[in-house]
Amino acid sequence: MTEILAVAVITVLAVVAPGADFAMIVRNSYLFGRRTGLLAATGVAAGVLVHVTYTMLGVGLLIASSTVLFTVIKVIGAAYLIYIGVRTFRTKGDVEIDLTAGTELTPFAALRAGFLTNVLNPKTTLFVVSTFSQVVSPGTPVAQQVGYGLFMALAHLLWFGVVAVFFSQERMRTLMLRAQRVLNKVIGTVLAGLGISLAFAPAH
Repeated sequence: MTEILAVAVITVLAVVAPGADFAMIVRNSYLFGRRTGLLAATGVAAGVLVHVTYTMLGVGLLIASSTVLFTVIKVIGAAYLIYIGVRTFRTKGDVEIDLTAGTELTPFAALRAGFLTNVLNPKTTLFVVSTFSQVVSPGTPVAQQVGYGLFMALAHLLWFGVVAVFFSQERMRTLMLRAQRVLNKVIGTVLAGLGISLAFAPAH
């Protein structure tokens, strides 16, 4: 599996799997409308770029300073992918979403909500670190790594933009949540399989 394909598959599956970002986007779109949801999605994407930046710096330092330590991080990252795959597969209920109305969100507040929800989420940290530790090697150009990071942010923006559009229409809410339950099984299986295959893949 090439680096690009691995990044694409892991990113798309991890983004679609419901979590804190999903719940926040659903709530804000449902209560305050499409524009608020889209702004929150933009904030989420900005948060992802923060995670990507410090991860690129950290992984680069590990590669340069300690091959053994980098290998350890790589194995831990693969184990995390297996873990979230199993957890996602076993999820049975809907994502818990607080749909009680609050104060109307300004554009800045909507952006801030998306940004803070993502940047303060340790699960996003683990996802980005795990992905980079699996696919980045000493020979991976910095420009290509930047491309990976931009793809991750764009995937978040596009998916949560779709979520915002759906949940700003009340009649679409039940359909979207029902689809999530089915996706959990597929996403969990593929993520766990990727984690296993990457853990036993030969070093670059």
